Amino acid sequence: MAESDKQSDRRVNIELREIFVVAYEVIEPFFDPKNSWGGSTHEHLAYRTVHERFPELTGEEVFLIIAAAKRLFVSGSKPASPK
Repeated sequence: MAESDKQSDRRVNIELREIFVVAYEVIEPFFDPKNSWGGSTHEHLAYRTVHERFPELTGEEVFLIIAAAKRLFVSGSKPASPK
């Protein structure tokens, strides 16, 4: 594999990546166990929040954002700003 192939960006939807950074800031508290209720996170509210904030997104795109945000939160990382 060539060096340039290793560094190439695999993302094909740059606009969704930009939305992800903003959406993550908004929904991050929903994944925090300190904000749980009865031992359950408020992840279900993240779906509604993203859908209301970005009505142009499809259901699949909202799902992808929530799934990626949850993985990122669990890893302890923050999203990098798009270039």
